[in-house]
Amino acid sequence: MAKETSTPTVAEPAAPVMPAYQVILRPLVTEKGTHKSTRYNQYSFEVHAHATKTDIRRAVEELFNVKVEKVCTQTRRGKTRRHKFRAGVTPSWKKAVVTLEGEHRIDFF
Repeated sequence: MAKETSTPTVAEPAAPVMPAYQVILRPLVTEKGTHKSTRYNQYSFEVHAHATKTDIRRAVEELFNVKVEKVCTQTRRGKTRRHKFRAGVTPSWKKAVVTLEGEHRIDFF
């Protein structure tokens, strides 16, 4: 008779949850962003590079007391810059465009 050996299953450790004030670094207030906020109810933020869409959704809802409909993210590559005779690269950063539900608004001004 063959002996059955069962290996115990080990649950993956849950990722630590970042506080909301560490997820959202700053709002991106630009001309294009202002247009999107008035017409499409979308707001842009610079976010932590390791933040997920669910982290961003939770942080915006917690900080601004609004209901988030959708989150889109982009990882923006750093640009090459020169200073005198040296060449360098600006750091890469992550951008999130958050769409709010219906009557919810965020006032930055």
